[in-house]
Amino acid sequence: MKTSLLAYFLVALGAASAAQAQPQTLTVANFGGANGKAQDVAFIQPFKLAHKVGARGVEYSGELSAVRAMVNAGKNEWDVVEVESADVKAGCEAGLFERIDRSSIPHANMLLPGTVQECGVGAFVWSTVMAYDPSRFKEPPKSWQDFWNVQRFPGKRGLRKGARYNMEIALMADGVHRRDVYNTLKTEAGMRRALAKLQQLKPHIVWWESGAQPPQRLASGETTLSTAFNGRIAAANRERTEPLAISWLDAVYELDYWAIVKGTPRRDLARAFISFATSEKAQLAFSHEIPYGPTHFNAILNYDSGRTRTASSAPVADLSMASSDLPSAPGNMRRSLAFDPAFWTQGSGAELEKQFAQRMK
Repeated sequence: MKTSLLAYFLVALGAASAAQAQPQTLTVANFGGANGKAQDVAFIQPFKLAHKVGARGVEYSGELSAVRAMVNAGKNEWDVVEVESADVKAGCEAGLFERIDRSSIPHANMLLPGTVQECGVGAFVWSTVMAYDPSRFKEPPKSWQDFWNVQRFPGKRGLRKGARYNMEIALMADGVHRRDVYNTLKTEAGMRRALAKLQQLKPHIVWWESGAQPPQRLASGETTLSTAFNGRIAAANRERTEPLAISWLDAVYELDYWAIVKGTPRRDLARAFISFATSEKAQLAFSHEIPYGPTHFNAILNYDSGRTRTASSAPVADLSMASSDLPSAPGNMRRSLAFDPAFWTQGSGAELEKQFAQRMK
C-alpha cells in the first residue's frame, strides 16, 4: 500500500512538473487580414522565439461583446486584444480590461503622446484616407470636397458603415477646417450640417464594413472613390500593376491599442508581449510589413533605414513608400484630423449614431 501511494505521488508530481514545464500559449486577438499577417511577422512570431513560449494570433471583428462574454463567463480564450481608441476607454470603464502600469513599459517615454492609457497601450497609428484608382481620372481628386463632387468625379462612393469618421469627413467636405470639426460637431447646428451633407451623397454611397472591401471595390469599379484604411490600400497595391492612390489631406488618424483581457491567467505574459510589441525594433518591423505608423519615436525617425529586402522576404504590403507615407509621419499628422474618441464615448456620440442610423438607412 505504501509503495502504491509513493508511486502515485511520484507520478502525480511528475505530471505537475511536466505541466509547469510546458510553455504557456499567449493568444492575441486582432482584426486579421493584412494587418493580422503583419502582426504575426513582426510581433507574434518574434515574441514566441524570444520568450520561448507559445503565441498565436486569432481574428475577431473588434466587438467588445465578445470580450464581455469571456470576462462574464470567466473563460479567457484571449489574453491580448487589439481595440480601436473609442473602445479602449469604454472597455476599461466596463471592467473588461486590466489596468496598465506605465512602469511595466521601459520605453514609455519614447512613445507618442497619448499612447499609454489607463487600460491600453498604442499598437500603431492608422488613417482613414480617401482612396481611388488614378487610371480612372485625368486629374486626381485631392480633397473631401472632390469626394462629394459626383459631377466632376462620377461614380459610387465607398463609406464605412457608421457615424464615426463620416460625420467628421462630411463637415470637412462642407468647408469646416479640421481644427474646428469637433467644436462644430458638438453643436446641434453642426450635427444637422454633417447629416445634411451626408444625405446629399446618400444616393451614391456603397457602405463597407470590412477593411478589405474598399480596395476590392475600387479595383472592380464598383466604387470610384472610397474611404479606406491606408494600410489596406498599400497591401492591395502589392498585387496590382497599376497601384491605387490615396490623399493624405484631411485624413483622420487614430491609434489602435493593445488591451489585456480582465482575469487572464497569463497577465504577466500579456504585459511582456505589449512591451515587446511597442519596442523600437518590433515597431519598425511592423511598419516595414505594412505602412501603419509606429508609436515609438525612434521607429518613426528610422523608418527609411535598412528597408532593402529580397524576394524571399517580401513584405505584406508595398514598400515603395517613404516615411512620408506613414500616418505618424510628422508631415501627415500636421495635415490630418486627430480622431477624438472622447467625443464619441462621452459626448454626443450615442445620439449621433442614432440619428445617423435613422437618416442614412
